[in-house]
Amino acid sequence: MPSHSALMNVMLRASEKAARSLIRDFNEVENLQVSMKGPGDFVSAADRRAEEIIFTELKKARPDYAFLMEESGAIEGNGADAEYRWLIDPLDGTTNFLHGLPHWAISIGLEHKGEVIAGLIHDPVKDEIFHAEKGSGAFMRRRRLRVSGRQDLMLATIATGAPRRSAESRTQFMKEYSAMIAVAPGLRRFGAAALDLAYVAAGRYEGFWERNLKPWDVAAGAIIVKESGGYIGDLDSSAANPVETGNVIAANDRLFEPMAKILKAA
Repeated sequence: MPSHSALMNVMLRASEKAARSLIRDFNEVENLQVSMKGPGDFVSAADRRAEEIIFTELKKARPDYAFLMEESGAIEGNGADAEYRWLIDPLDGTTNFLHGLPHWAISIGLEHKGEVIAGLIHDPVKDEIFHAEKGSGAFMRRRRLRVSGRQDLMLATIATGAPRRSAESRTQFMKEYSAMIAVAPGLRRFGAAALDLAYVAAGRYEGFWERNLKPWDVAAGAIIVKESGGYIGDLDSSAANPVETGNVIAANDRLFEPMAKILKAA
């Protein structure tokens, strides 16, 4: 049974402390003070509290690392350690959270010179923590993760996310959805991209695609998928970095290319 590295212990401590705060708020979700931050995109008091907890814990352990956070934006690092950057979504699945739906997560990624080298996705409700470091494999708690071995799209479970921000993106999504459901009828849409990626890594889903995500939505899940033997890429260009573009496709090694071909043709 592998032990956690010093880095992963730092990430675990931060996520577990934030999880306790989020669980308390989730149990009193009707009392949250909610404000609108954009079309269909909500921020809660719980979201902001969790981000502050994570920031404080990570800053204490790695004071010179940079940050990119959903609520607070970018914070520059210092010295040589400024090459490291935390990418934090304190509450992925905010809409689920605010409606009392128990499907949301904390996502913490760490990149070095633009490459994600560690990631953690924590589901406090189910008490599941998915994590990975570059070259060390992916785990749920201490159990090794492997992507599904399923090879037939007709038997696959594929997750996706529906865009909300423009008519053009919704039209493109419906084209992709129609093309995919014709060959893979087991489609799911649960509203938490970080958990969708974690579930690909755990073999619960065979694949996932979504457009217009943010770096903090993707970073942790990207390395967890890779370290579990899966593939992750950009929907439009094999040369692009999906963490940067936000147009993500992830799947097991057998279904990545068939999925990519279907979606590109849509």
